[in-house]
Amino acid sequence: MILRKDLMLRHVGDDYIIVEPGQDQIDMSRVYTLNETAAWLWEQLQGKDFTLADVTTLLLDRYEVDEQTARQDAAKLIELFQVQGLVKG
Repeated sequence: MILRKDLMLRHVGDDYIIVEPGQDQIDMSRVYTLNETAAWLWEQLQGKDFTLADVTTLLLDRYEVDEQTARQDAAKLIELFQVQGLVKG
C-alpha cells in the first residue's frame, strides 16, 4: 500500500494534521489529526510502497519497544489509515 500523494501533513501548534490542499474551503470533517509518532511514520512512508513489516521495523528502529507491541501498533495505524481512506492499495 502507499499513502495518498494528494494529502499534506501540517504541524499546527502541538498538533499534526493531514489535509487535502486542493479544497477551496476547509472541510473540517476531512482533516485528520495524528500524534507525533504517527506523523513521524507518515513522513517516513511518504512516496513509498509499504507493508506491516515495514512499519513495524520503523517503530523498532526508533523506539525501545518489543516486536509484538510494535507490530500491534503498526497494524492499528495501518487500519486507521485504511478506514480514513489515507492509503491506496
